[in-house]
Amino acid sequence: MEGLPRDIRYVATTKRDIARVVAERSALTQAQALDAVQFTLEAIAATVIDEGRLELRNFGVFEVKERAPRKARDPRDGSTMDVPARKVVTFRAGRELRELLERASS
Repeated sequence: MEGLPRDIRYVATTKRDIARVVAERSALTQAQALDAVQFTLEAIAATVIDEGRLELRNFGVFEVKERAPRKARDPRDGSTMDVPARKVVTFRAGRELRELLERASS
């Protein structure tokens, strides 16, 4: 991926992949790195649930938003049903992440 800093050029598609990269770049074993990644994800989830928002500078913002109730159509029989309001988590990328993405795609 041209234009990305060398230290973030890796492919991680799973939590275990992220832990492997963390272990390679630190003094942690893979098991310790996996625990650290898991604890980090749990802390992110807990903060978003408890506070409704989490800002990670230069990365992005996780935020809980309310989706309005709506009507939906069942594709099998065409009947209309009510979908209740619900809460969803959204993510908005921070400036540095957007800039990295723009450089990577050009």
